[in-house]
Amino acid sequence: MQFPTLLKALCTGVCSLGLVINSFADVRLPALVGSNMVLQRNKPLQVWGWADKGEKISVSFRNHTYNAVATADGKWKVQLPAQTVGGPYTMTITGHNTIKLDNILVGEVWVASGQSNMEMPVRGWGKVLNYEQEIAAANYPEIRLFQVKRATSSVPLDDVKPWEGGWQPCSPQSIPEFSSTAYFFAREIYGHEHIPVGIIHSSWGGTVAEAWTSGESVKQIPAFADTVKAYESLPAPIAPGNPNKPTLLYNAMIHPLLPYTIRGVIWYQGEGNANRAYQYRKLFPLMIKDWRKHWNNGNFPFYFVQLAAFKDPKAEPGESDWAELREAQLLTLSLPNTGMATAMDIGDAKDIHPKNKQEVGRRLSLIARAQVYGEKISFSGPVYQSRLISANKVVLTFKHADNGLKTKQGAALKGFAVAGEDKKFHWAEATITGNKVTVWSSEVARPVAVRYSWADNPDGNLLNGAGLPASPFRTDDWQGVTFGQQ
Repeated sequence: MQFPTLLKALCTGVCSLGLVINSFADVRLPALVGSNMVLQRNKPLQVWGWADKGEKISVSFRNHTYNAVATADGKWKVQLPAQTVGGPYTMTITGHNTIKLDNILVGEVWVASGQSNMEMPVRGWGKVLNYEQEIAAANYPEIRLFQVKRATSSVPLDDVKPWEGGWQPCSPQSIPEFSSTAYFFAREIYGHEHIPVGIIHSSWGGTVAEAWTSGESVKQIPAFADTVKAYESLPAPIAPGNPNKPTLLYNAMIHPLLPYTIRGVIWYQGEGNANRAYQYRKLFPLMIKDWRKHWNNGNFPFYFVQLAAFKDPKAEPGESDWAELREAQLLTLSLPNTGMATAMDIGDAKDIHPKNKQEVGRRLSLIARAQVYGEKISFSGPVYQSRLISANKVVLTFKHADNGLKTKQGAALKGFAVAGEDKKFHWAEATITGNKVTVWSSEVARPVAVRYSWADNPDGNLLNGAGLPASPFRTDDWQGVTFGQQ
């Protein structure tokens, strides 16, 4: 056979062989399942992916092998039994091809989500307090970081696109552009519980809660129903540039995370919904219940940050959409296994992104340390409980008045206002007696309502013995400025 003929024959054979090889799709994993990941301890786990229909898949982990067969739509998953803390481990996934993952830990996994105050990086555009020192000290190889890229979708997606290729050990190189609140939360959990911590960060600045809620749930609110139905009727998925439409972020940035077993969620959002605070009373609990339903992981912990002080202070008591949004957040504590970190005292009148994210992360961690990890510590500031009106004074009682109520350095108590039947509020004097506060004003002979820190940027200074600030509140239910806003 002459050389050109031989070459042609070889080429034909190789090309044919190539076609045969390529007819078998490689086993593929989602972005979340990779080297350096943290798997949630003490709960059943899922490993999942894609392959040819009928392909047999095996997953080997910690000296055990688990098997699955790809379904008609090319999906497969195996369930691993609950695992104890440990690592690093390897995992091998075998089908037509073999994938080996390494440096895997078993510990605690938390999702961090919300808008810009959750997204705010350690350095980047945020620059938290002492960011240079924080970055230099961020050497925690047992804290692992996974950052989801921004995306929108009109239909639920199966996978996300990660930054930096997937899970990253926490280091001075990986931390600068990561969520500062999420990092400081993880650092506190790791430092006190001495277990590996994985953080899946999925947030987008300036976004609204309805964008983070599934279509099936958010269309229960009439204001959002038509938009969701319009997406559902599209012949093909689209990825709108504007993320502030119902369900777009849930579809692209939460739905793909659902098979991954987690401990809980931390959330920092609300600024985008402040002008519709009454609606948020329904929307925010709906979103939490929606995530819990779809994660199929029970009523997992869901801890959130109450909006910090912002904008110019007002000389006189008045109405405030931000105060009403904080009230909606406070009301959400009626859901089981929720917690709220109040941040009133660490806001910034001129910056909607306060720099002290270390304290925000710490306060969120206090809730987890108490409610999840069983530490006997204070985890909430004072929360209004009841009132007693006696002549021209109102006596208020509080939950979480741990070791008594106080102010910083014994300063005079500020931030209270009272009103009579005319609904006109006047600044009030207030004193602390143990776990109670007595409030009065010489301008209100017969008080019927008390408000505390009811403003965009209030100056209330009530704390408990643990130094945690009281949540803003009001004793009245008079119609607010965001009532009816859709």
